[in-house]
Amino acid sequence: MNTDNEVMKTSFKTVALIGKYKSPEIVEPLLRLAKFLQGRGVAVLLDRLTASHIPDCPYPVLLLEELGKQADLAIVIGGDGTMLNIARTFAPCDVALVGINQGRLGFLTDISTDTMFETIGAILDGKFVAEDRMLLQAEIISADKRVFDVLAFNDVVISKGAMGSMIEFEVHIDGQHIYTQRSDGLIVATPTGSTAYALSSGGPIVHPSLSVMTLVPVCPHTLSNRPIVISSECTVEIVIQSADDSRAHFDSHSHFELHSGDRVVVRRYSHTINLLHPIGHSYYDMLREKLNWNRE
Repeated sequence: MNTDNEVMKTSFKTVALIGKYKSPEIVEPLLRLAKFLQGRGVAVLLDRLTASHIPDCPYPVLLLEELGKQADLAIVIGGDGTMLNIARTFAPCDVALVGINQGRLGFLTDISTDTMFETIGAILDGKFVAEDRMLLQAEIISADKRVFDVLAFNDVVISKGAMGSMIEFEVHIDGQHIYTQRSDGLIVATPTGSTAYALSSGGPIVHPSLSVMTLVPVCPHTLSNRPIVISSECTVEIVIQSADDSRAHFDSHSHFELHSGDRVVVRRYSHTINLLHPIGHSYYDMLREKLNWNRE
């Protein structure tokens, strides 16, 4: 990750604008931003779902997968959930991401609509802080066959289902048996995901510059089962032993039902996501703002 004072010298010629799904209210700021970008000599592309809110859309419209191939910068207008979805889709592509939030600033969408012209203008001038964020690649093996394969930006979660019974599973790291656990579930989180579900389950906050994964038990039956931080070079394997109704969740976006004997294998994805922030961006300032630190 670049330091807070580092300025990247680069040029973005084609920019994709992507709005929050099913949110017509993003049309007005999005069109203002598109006009601003055109005034800077930048080619503007829109994704199909965003354009569906704009009658007689004057900009080229593409599917998300095609945007990732043609744009060299994507500006996401929405919240962190929208950014998570776009990050997973664009992960195989070399596309930098910028997040604009219409409401409270998010962990990933840290630019407000009030300052977006000034901030985006500076980014086009090459003045920004860049950081790489890791993703997880997870696969589910059932009866020795891979039946599911997905990416996660925040976390991979094994959890009990609607029946509410604890589940039992084994955890292996790089082929070594670590423990057998009875609990409500287990979270395997990236540094980005450390401030999501893992945080509310008692996991540590992990700086995004670190290349690690965090394993956080959810309501373990044995209190000695504590969170553990491991290298991102490790492979984590979770083997379901006993579960009447267990599921795997990936960023709370994709889901898969699990059965006894199923294995969930999690490792670092080979590509990273490149997030751009304004000059002066501080991860610790963001934590103070989002987590209400030092406030009476």
